[in-house]
Amino acid sequence: MTLTIGILVGSLREGSYNRQAAKAFAALLPTDVTPVWLTIGDLPLYNEDLDAATPPPAWTAFRAQVAALDGVMFFTPEYNRSVPGGLKNALDVGSRPYGHNVWAGKPALVVSVSPGGIGGFGANHHLRQALTFLDMPTLQQPEAYIGNVANLLDDNGHFVDGTTKYFKLILTAYLAFLKKLQ
Repeated sequence: MTLTIGILVGSLREGSYNRQAAKAFAALLPTDVTPVWLTIGDLPLYNEDLDAATPPPAWTAFRAQVAALDGVMFFTPEYNRSVPGGLKNALDVGSRPYGHNVWAGKPALVVSVSPGGIGGFGANHHLRQALTFLDMPTLQQPEAYIGNVANLLDDNGHFVDGTTKYFKLILTAYLAFLKKLQ
């Protein structure tokens, strides 16, 4: 059976550490798993007034894309001890209008990547709190706080072997968790 996994990067910057980590995880996916990159930078801010008759096309497309997924891997930086606004907006767009939550039941993985020593702990836990309300079962162990990320990259911007092995451990646990919940 082929699985389709969404990859949502909270940082909009093309060269972000979180995007680098997401690409590393995507490269480790087995051949029976198809990654789908979820783009959030073009989503208008959620406003219930816009959701009435004809929602913005970007919302409609995003909701359909998420609805078709088997699971979602979130990669988030930490902004002011929480998630970036674009990521929170994507969660809101996908969970509205009330009663039409496209996130519900989709197993999630949360990875936070940071140049700081605590690895985005605050953002990781704020995201987990929102995912609980959105009815997304979330992998608890192993936890994925990737701190001091600049020290984990080689001169070419690739993650060093020990880090890649850790990513594989996390990914293997997530895929087993996802399959168990199906």
